[in-house]
Amino acid sequence: MASPNISFDSIPASIRKPGKYFEFNTKLAVRTLPGNLQKVLAIGQRLATGTQPALAPVDVFSDEQAAQLFGRGSAAHLMARAAITANPYLQLTVIAVDDAETAVAATGTVTVTGPATGAGVVSLSVGATRVDVAVASGDTAAAIAAALKVALDKKADLPLTATVEAGVLTLAARHKGSFGNGIALKSAVTAPGVSATVVAMAHGAVDPDLAPALAAVVAGGHNLIVSPLADSVSLGAIRDHLEFVSGPMEQRGAVGVFGHAGSLASGSTLAGLINSGRVTGAWHRGSVRLPAEIAAGYAAVLAFEEDPARPLNTLEIKGLDVTGIDQWPSRTEQENALYHGLTPLEVGPGDRVQIVRAISTYTRDPQGVDDVALLDITTIRTLDYVRKACRERISLRFPREKLSERTPDKVRSELLDVLYKLEELEIVEAVDANKAGLIVERDSQDVNRLDAKIPVDVVNGLHVFAGRIDLLL
Repeated sequence: MASPNISFDSIPASIRKPGKYFEFNTKLAVRTLPGNLQKVLAIGQRLATGTQPALAPVDVFSDEQAAQLFGRGSAAHLMARAAITANPYLQLTVIAVDDAETAVAATGTVTVTGPATGAGVVSLSVGATRVDVAVASGDTAAAIAAALKVALDKKADLPLTATVEAGVLTLAARHKGSFGNGIALKSAVTAPGVSATVVAMAHGAVDPDLAPALAAVVAGGHNLIVSPLADSVSLGAIRDHLEFVSGPMEQRGAVGVFGHAGSLASGSTLAGLINSGRVTGAWHRGSVRLPAEIAAGYAAVLAFEEDPARPLNTLEIKGLDVTGIDQWPSRTEQENALYHGLTPLEVGPGDRVQIVRAISTYTRDPQGVDDVALLDITTIRTLDYVRKACRERISLRFPREKLSERTPDKVRSELLDVLYKLEELEIVEAVDANKAGLIVERDSQDVNRLDAKIPVDVVNGLHVFAGRIDLLL
C-alpha cells in the first residue's frame, strides 16, 4: 500500500533509490460485457471402423471428418452432420460411446413378391435416403430384393446394413440399442405384379450409459449438450450433469437438448419425467430423421443465437424433413405441447421446418405446483449470461482486493454497471426500479467474504400479441 486511494501490485512502498517508477494496471481495461459464444457437445455411439476412441472428446468441423472419426453411418457421424447442416459455423465437440455389451440391435424386413408383369420401379426409403431399383417385366422377387441390397450397400452413410435371402431383405441397425428403433422405413412400388411389404425396425434394446461420457467432459464448459437418445434414463443422466456443472460452485451454465418424432402423448410424458429448466426437447412428429438428428439440428440453431434473451420463434432448422401434412400438429396440439414442456416444430412457408417456441421441460415446482418461472429456454440462458457477466467483472476488477469498509460499495458499483450495460442490450430491464435491492455486504460468519443479492428482471420474449378490431360504420 502506498496511499489511501492508490495501490500498486509491482512497485513496493519501501523503495529508497531515487527514480520514476510506473507499472501497468489492466484490471480496469475491460468495460464491456463478455462474449457469449455457444459451444455444443454431442454424445453419440461410434462404430469400430472409426479412428476416434470412445470417451475422448474431439472438435468436429465437417461431415467427412465425423465419418472418419466415428465410422460412416454411426450415430455420432449422423449427429455431427445434422448439426453442421443446421449451423455451418458451429463450435462442435463430439464424444463417442460404445454400444452396451449386452445390447441388441434393431431389425426390420422388406419382403418382395413377384414376378413383375411389367416395367416399373421399386423404391425403399431409409430415413431421408431413398434408393430406387428399376424393374423389368419378368423380374423375380429374389432378383428385385438382391438389387435393393446392392443399392443399399452403395449408401455407406446409412445407419443400417442389409442381407437378402429368397426375396426377403433383412435390415439390421449398425448400432445395438434403441437407436435403431427410430430408423424409418418406407417402400413404394410402380412395377405391376410386385409388392414390397415393410416390417418396421424394432426390438433394439439396452442403451449405452452416458454417465462416463458426461464425466469425461465435466470441465469442458460446453453450453449445449445433445442427447443421442430420448428416454428418461439418458435424459436423467444429462439433467444430473447439467445441475452439477451449472450449479453455484461450478458455474458453467449449460442446456441439454433432445429430439422426439413420436406422438404428443409420449413426448409430453417424457418431458414430465425430466421436468428441468435446463433441458429442452424438439417435437417433430412423423419425422423420418432419427431423434438424435433432430436434437443435433435443434441444438445447432440454439447455439447460433448468442443473445440469450432473444426468442427463437420461427428460426429454421435446416436439414430436417418436411413431414406429411397429416403429421403437422394442429394449433390445439401445439398449445398442449407448450403446456407440457415440449417444443413443437412446424412446417412454415417455403417448406421450412421452424421452431414454434423454444421452451424447457420444466412445468412444475418440487411441490407439484404449476410454475412458469423457467418456461422459455431463454430464461435460464439469460440467467447464465448475467452470472457470467457479473462474475467476470468482479474477477477482473478485484483479483487481489482487500476487504475493508470501502470494498462493498466498490463491488456494488461494478455490479450496478454490469446491470446497466445488460439493460442497454435488452437482456435485463428495470435496473433503476430494482437497484435498491442490489445489496453487497460482509458475511456474518466469514470475515473474508462478501455476499451480494442481485435483482435481475430478465427481458421476456414477445410471443403473443392481441388486438381488437372495432368495426365502425
